[in-house]
Amino acid sequence: MNTYRIGISGAGFGVNAHLPALLAHPRFEVVALASPSRAAAIAKERSIPHAFASAREMIAGCELDGVIVASPPFAHRDDVLAALDAGKHVICEKPFTLNIEEAEELVAAARTAETACGIAHEFRFVPQRAAIRELVANGHLAPLRELEITQLGTWLRREGTRPRGWWFERERGGGIAGALMSHVIDSANWTLGRSPKRVQGFLRTANPQRDDAQGAFTSTVDDGCFALLDYGDGLIARLTVDATTAVESFTIAVHAENRTAVASGRSIDEMTLFSVDDEETNELQCAPSPYAKFASINGNVPLLMELYDAWIAQIETGTSALPTFAEALETQRVLAALGFTTAS
Repeated sequence: MNTYRIGISGAGFGVNAHLPALLAHPRFEVVALASPSRAAAIAKERSIPHAFASAREMIAGCELDGVIVASPPFAHRDDVLAALDAGKHVICEKPFTLNIEEAEELVAAARTAETACGIAHEFRFVPQRAAIRELVANGHLAPLRELEITQLGTWLRREGTRPRGWWFERERGGGIAGALMSHVIDSANWTLGRSPKRVQGFLRTANPQRDDAQGAFTSTVDDGCFALLDYGDGLIARLTVDATTAVESFTIAVHAENRTAVASGRSIDEMTLFSVDDEETNELQCAPSPYAKFASINGNVPLLMELYDAWIAQIETGTSALPTFAEALETQRVLAALGFTTAS
């Protein structure tokens, strides 16, 4: 059984979630970390053999089979191209890129490289979300009329003290649209098995003036994102992500003319699923992730491990459930229509 040597670009989510998920997975060995300022210290602390200032240096400086691109969004294009130019397999974090043109470039580069490339939409592997997609695919819900996904959070309320940096800079890919609405759009397209024909919506900044330990600063990014998608055949989707509310909750519901399937809970990976029709409401039981025991490390870890299983299948068989670059391009088109885009 092959073990794959992996390098991680990015010392934020890459270290907090991808690193423990890779270390827990029996098929991977993390051999390198790349970050402009933090790589050496973290590599020493976590016993990672190699540390580099950039993904390109990492790829040139050690033997790797694959690269996790978990750098900030403004670095995704260059990091992914460096990996593909070297013939490496790639998992890229979301948002895929800063604009449609970059996304199209990476799709073309992946096609040329012929390596296994995917996007870290690990929430596809939440059991309740996978069950709703199956209910749609097998015709249990028909005819489809509406999909609603609403994610509410407290992360960017006025009194929040998240430190300044690229996350609050529009031109560098910060904001809720890229961080969370990208997941929601992917979930809508994946659940329904198609891309929208029309998109309407907008980004909102309720709290542009913010404070951190250094004092006051101005945010140029959205803290709320709202979309209405037309999928044709009388089917629409209403998507909301708002990070300025008093509660944390996640709801996904598919409404058909015969019944509704709805999953909701405090967070995206803690939901209960129900099927509702004119006569009764039934709670549907879903098998937990095979990696559920690792959730105590980080809630994303079990889902990322399932994503890696799909990556392995793509590497070894050429067929898998791995979210693709082509699907990420479709998500990028919706994000651009909502206003998440920068000049190429």
